[in-house]
Amino acid sequence: MDPFDSRRADELATLLALHEQGSFAAAGRQLERHPSVLSRRLGALEQRLGIRLVERTTRQLRFTDEGERLVERLRHANRLIDEAEQEAALGAAQVRGRLRLALPAAMGRRWLSGLLADFVLAHPQVTIDAEYADRFVDLVGEGFDAAIRIGELADNRLVASKLCEHLRILCAAPGYLARHGTPQLPADLASHNCLGFSGLRSFPEWHLTASGRQASVKVAGSLRGNDNEALLEAARRGVGIIAGGDWLMVEDLRAGRLVRVLPEWQLDVAAGIYLVRPSARLNTAVMRAFKAWLEACFKDGAPWRHDSRH
Repeated sequence: MDPFDSRRADELATLLALHEQGSFAAAGRQLERHPSVLSRRLGALEQRLGIRLVERTTRQLRFTDEGERLVERLRHANRLIDEAEQEAALGAAQVRGRLRLALPAAMGRRWLSGLLADFVLAHPQVTIDAEYADRFVDLVGEGFDAAIRIGELADNRLVASKLCEHLRILCAAPGYLARHGTPQLPADLASHNCLGFSGLRSFPEWHLTASGRQASVKVAGSLRGNDNEALLEAARRGVGIIAGGDWLMVEDLRAGRLVRVLPEWQLDVAAGIYLVRPSARLNTAVMRAFKAWLEACFKDGAPWRHDSRH
């Protein structure tokens, strides 16, 4: 059967409206059809598929597992159709559309939120729905258009564009170093109070690299946690040595609140900062515009490494 046959489209639209509205009456108002018409459409769809999609009672509708799966696939198909229409409009003078983005929480607030604001100012027909979180989102399963990710990439379903290297450095407050001394070698870290970020893949080991040399140190300290900004505050107060991205500590370094420790060494040299997308198969106009904008922002290096505010 032709997937764009009007009867088939009406049946599928009915199923989506019922799922969204929760009743035949509400779905009928949305589709401007009598509830009895929608009931017949749903019955025809179930008969054609040979399966029950919705359990009906006098008070409510309950979608079966098969019905829920079909609704999710139909929503995905709708997104693909929307993307195809946007792809066809690439030649339009004005970029328009919606982007759903997943951004790392701390870096996103500090350095990416301003870039997003500038992008929507430059493209007033674009809407961005941004989620700032440190959880590892499933771009495909959760319907995100793109994400900014830090580290090494493992998901081969994603199309990645590297924006810059991720420079993870060691820092401490001058007061801490005055009291406890300054490490001269990576091995010296074992006798220092090192703030532990539990989100680090190698936690509690720090894998360090400098000019081809490598060293691994199992560190320990009086404070550990899964939030970089909380550990940064502890480092400012002189609690211990922190390992983190230069994006996290650059402002404190410029202000003298922190200084580099073992400045020739860094952690996780293979890590990068990436723009990742579920697929390049349907590269929409708005996605192309956003990718080009972001790459231009990182063209001369990470914004925090040449930020004009300081």
